[in-house]
Amino acid sequence: MATVAKRGNITVHTENIFPIIKKSIYSDHEIFLRELISNGIDAIAKLKMATYSSGQTFDPSTAAIDIAIDKDKKQLSITDNGIGMTAEEVEKYINQVAFSSAEEFVEKFKEADETIIGNFGLGFYSSFMVANAVEIQTLSYQDGAQAVHWKCDGSTEFELSDSERAERGTTITLTLMEEEEEYLEEARIRSIVKKYCDFMPHPINLNGERINQEKALWKQNPKDLTKDDYLEFYRYLHPFQDEPLLWVHLNTDYPFVVNGILYFPKLKPDVDVTKGQIKLFCNQVFVSDNCEEVIPQFLTPLRGVIDSTDIPLNVSRSYLQGDRTVRRIADYIAKKVAGELKGLYRSDLPEYIRCWQDLGTFVKFGSLNDDKFKKQVEEILIYRTTAELSTEKADETVAVEVQTEEGDAWEGTEETQEPRDENGFYYTTLKDYLERNKERHENRVFYCTDPASQATYVELHKSQGLEVLFLDSFIDTHFVGFLEREFTDVKFARVDAEIDDALLDKDKKETEIVDPATNKTRSDQIKELFEGALGNDRVNVKVEALKGEDPANTPPAMVLLPEAMRRIQDMTAMFANTLAAFPNDHILLVNSSHPLIENLLSMNQGAIAVEGGESPSATLSKALCNHVYDLALMAQKGFDADGMKSFVGRSNQVLTQLTKR
Repeated sequence: MATVAKRGNITVHTENIFPIIKKSIYSDHEIFLRELISNGIDAIAKLKMATYSSGQTFDPSTAAIDIAIDKDKKQLSITDNGIGMTAEEVEKYINQVAFSSAEEFVEKFKEADETIIGNFGLGFYSSFMVANAVEIQTLSYQDGAQAVHWKCDGSTEFELSDSERAERGTTITLTLMEEEEEYLEEARIRSIVKKYCDFMPHPINLNGERINQEKALWKQNPKDLTKDDYLEFYRYLHPFQDEPLLWVHLNTDYPFVVNGILYFPKLKPDVDVTKGQIKLFCNQVFVSDNCEEVIPQFLTPLRGVIDSTDIPLNVSRSYLQGDRTVRRIADYIAKKVAGELKGLYRSDLPEYIRCWQDLGTFVKFGSLNDDKFKKQVEEILIYRTTAELSTEKADETVAVEVQTEEGDAWEGTEETQEPRDENGFYYTTLKDYLERNKERHENRVFYCTDPASQATYVELHKSQGLEVLFLDSFIDTHFVGFLEREFTDVKFARVDAEIDDALLDKDKKETEIVDPATNKTRSDQIKELFEGALGNDRVNVKVEALKGEDPANTPPAMVLLPEAMRRIQDMTAMFANTLAAFPNDHILLVNSSHPLIENLLSMNQGAIAVEGGESPSATLSKALCNHVYDLALMAQKGFDADGMKSFVGRSNQVLTQLTKR
């Protein structure tokens, strides 16, 4: 039966719904094309379900979206061969803007411009952002259906009449506003489709040519994918980047739907770890580059794709952060990441260690910020160590499994493997470190934060069999405090803090009186020599004999900064956002067993007073004392500009006097 031509009003509860749509809901007008194509894809999906339930046949390979441009008429059309609509369905889905309350909608979104994520839901009506008039030609898949023509000029009035359309599906034709004629350019349409619709499950054609190219890899079964598949997809998403370290494939449909692939990139110094690079999709339609509210903060530097129909998109970011489903999705993602890391640690320890320089930042940051994640990864936190932990391969492998609450599991075999990287550096867990060293220094951890400047201190510890851990990434300044809170009975001491008794040669302690006239020991004389030469009462000079098979290979002096004082210094610098200035109050430990110190003392004692001043030998010994102090300070990076200038001047003075002699 023919449809009676009619006129009417679109059912909305307020007259200003279209100005809101045109000006406030979408910050980018290009979104209209994404919405119309998405509607076409939905129409194809509905046809597939409808024909399946009715016993009709449908060939998915024939499904497509066709875009056509007519510059002369200033028209852009989008055609699908999906389920189509009857006149009644046009009345229901087009003429009634189905909000629970239009007034509430307007009030909610009138100030929303930049706070809306995704903006799905308005769909068809987004076309009025760019068009003076919109027409629909549609024919339902139902037998005997009458084709329908609908037209609206952007007001609340519409026209509905019969159509001569003979093919199932829907065509939406937009007559573009003059200021929106950029959407009549093929290049512009191609760029929008590539940005938002490149992973659609059906072809999108522009003037007969397919313009969407990629498969939605994240929708496929991980068992059907190869390493090359994942790498090729990564190169497509992030061209000209180093290959990722590893990846995690997300795939669950209960209690929410989430698919995706997350990649761990190599972290370069110029990478902004606060800026997300994960693309958010909904049913393979690109929504946003901004995924911070959906994933845990510590995973923000990851790259890849997350696709979910359970993430509310028509809401503000503040609402999204508090949404219970979003929080559960974030927890799921964190568990999947932890499970993948534990699986790699157990199945391929050398590979895990190879990736650790970059992975460690994620894992440590996650441990600092997420208690659940911390518990999942606490056994796989590793640290480079000075110990050589050679381990023989086990003859037999042990079956292992990592199980998550969602039922996902990693299975494999676990072998005893040498815990070192390709450069020969060994790695250990803190638990193993404490167990290994409980006889020598129970519940005490020696660590290094700068292998270059603290090399002397590290070697001193190694020479006495003391194992040192390297906590030298930028996050470790905070992580040491975290470890202390986790291991309350363990004391952490940086190698250049107070010297441990194990490094001192107590048998050589200078307690014997060597000058009866003054009742001074040899240590007293060395201390007096350096205090007089430095002339700085804020430098606390201590004299000790350091252990070493060859005293000449031990440092003649070391500048020490007590652990508590250094922590305060680091925290002050962090909050002030400046480089930490080396504190004026510190310790100069002079090694009395070093030949240089013995020579300095002998030179000073052998100096003959000169009338009206000191002898050249006394002057030189003082200059050399300052030089020894300068070298010790340099190892701590304790020079400012004036200090470096003074050091160069004193060095030249010492060299001049030595060449005179």
